[in-house]
Amino acid sequence: MARIGYSIEMDSAVSSKAMGSELHISPKKSRELCKAIKGMRTSVAQKYLEDVVIMKQAVPFKRHCDGSGHRKGPMANGRYPVKVAEAFLKILENARSNAEYKGLDPEHMYIAHAAAKRGRVIHGMRPRARGRGSPSNTETVNVEIILNEVR
Repeated sequence: MARIGYSIEMDSAVSSKAMGSELHISPKKSRELCKAIKGMRTSVAQKYLEDVVIMKQAVPFKRHCDGSGHRKGPMANGRYPVKVAEAFLKILENARSNAEYKGLDPEHMYIAHAAAKRGRVIHGMRPRARGRGSPSNTETVNVEIILNEVR
């Protein structure tokens, strides 16, 4: 596997970053969750993701929203991407740990950049009747989160 680089570079003295490579989660749901948490403080984002996991807070879906119902509150369409939120929690915790290691205070940081890029497709086949087969592929996602200090 080739090393995947970050799509944006920030001042390393006041920022920390973390990446999840080839995660077995939905690329569309990852995109919507990135859009929702970008700009949040780390403690607020962590609470938001934990609420999504327990299906207390819905994530607003703007682009990939066909067939999804309306949710209460200021959003129109929304869903509860639990598996994606669990993966994002791990990456956010990793970024917070990287900030502590660098001597930064993770409580005074915000999510400056969050992006989800499609990873490689793991091809598979599902056996069907009469010796045929149908594709059963697994999509993967590369997620990057960059935290920056509040000034």
